[in-house]
Amino acid sequence: MSEPTEMEMVVAVDGVARCIYDESLDLRALGKLQITRASHVEPDSDGNWWADMGPVSGPVLGPFASRSAALAAERGWLVEGPISSQANGAY
Repeated sequence: MSEPTEMEMVVAVDGVARCIYDESLDLRALGKLQITRASHVEPDSDGNWWADMGPVSGPVLGPFASRSAALAAERGWLVEGPISSQANGAY
């Protein structure tokens, strides 16, 4: 059995729900899904990791020494920015 995880989901007044995709919850149970890429986490030629938030009109985060650090920064930026602000109609 896997460890329980936490998922933050924001539901706007129009009923649109937004979250960072995670397979811990079968989101298909909520209805039709529209999954959109929010970033690209990639290494550079020097082995540094970068989180390019361009797909959601955000900055490039980094450099990071590890992929996991870049992923954590990506998640933090999304939760503090687009995920929470979309509940208020902004994006």
